[in-house]
Amino acid sequence: MLEERDSNKVAEFVPAAAKRDKRANRLEMCIGREVRELRHKHNMTATELAELAGLSSGMLSKIENGHTSPSLATLQSLSIALNVSVTALMRKFEERRDATFVAAGGGLKIQRRGTRAGHEYRVLGHSLDEEINVEPFVITLTNKSELFPAFEHEGTEFLYVLEGQMDYRHGGATYAMGPGDSLFFDAEAAHGPENLIETPIRFVCVIVHATERA
Repeated sequence: MLEERDSNKVAEFVPAAAKRDKRANRLEMCIGREVRELRHKHNMTATELAELAGLSSGMLSKIENGHTSPSLATLQSLSIALNVSVTALMRKFEERRDATFVAAGGGLKIQRRGTRAGHEYRVLGHSLDEEINVEPFVITLTNKSELFPAFEHEGTEFLYVLEGQMDYRHGGATYAMGPGDSLFFDAEAAHGPENLIETPIRFVCVIVHATERA
């Protein structure tokens, strides 16, 4: 009986220990990726960085691949060699990982180029990435919506039809689209609904493009 109780106690602590191990491993991976990215940014070879930081090439390789947990002294040596603070090496571990939940029928109604043509846009979220902007929408078209197959903008676009039927034009091709159909395309070519066959039409639209810099 005592043996059984002891095993139960051990089992109780396993999930917490596993969670700690997973978090520690994620920190090691984040530090490793940051060290490698900074090394590449400075156009340094692994051997050069290892020499500057007073480490063996093998140890640096383990750090960059997230296979070891570097000591504070090692992190200080690396930060000096890379000309950054120690906390900068852990930057990605501390970054926020945001999420946006939108309940069914929700989403902020916004004005976009197609709004004047009777195209209703409801934004489902937005990205805060410094390099890439992701814009997810639900777009609704009715029998009063104007046809406008001439949208052109930077980036890549993905459509997924939820209800209704339409002919959607992209460049020189036209696609008959209904529920469950999708289209992925270069948004710099002229595109948009060419014929509204069965309304209302609702579809998910995700636009991805580089973030504009001031």
